Amino acid sequence: MNTLTIDVASLSDALSDAVRAMETGTASTPRYSFSSPASLMRTLGGKRFELIQKLGGAGPVTIREAARRVGRDVKAVHGDVQALLACGVLEKTADGKIEFPYDAVHVDFLLKAA
Repeated sequence: MNTLTIDVASLSDALSDAVRAMETGTASTPRYSFSSPASLMRTLGGKRFELIQKLGGAGPVTIREAARRVGRDVKAVHGDVQALLACGVLEKTADGKIEFPYDAVHVDFLLKAA
């Protein structure tokens, strides 16, 4: 199964993980890191996460098809798709379709008491 791990990590921790993977020659699992839980929730919260879930393993689809899958307006989904493309969570194919090229998502972060 092709799984994307989404986590919260500092830039230095994320870079250290990448360097370690290059030095050992081992392929790390696909990972997307945010600098804070608030940043993660702002970018992937609510309807955007639902969109990612519905696109997982679906292959390339049009924005109209993505909107149909989540039962939402095309214009609203278009805005969410643009945000997810901008941060690199979704990819755009050569023929203009969108894709979340993973079968599953693992989200990992810890919220501490204030």
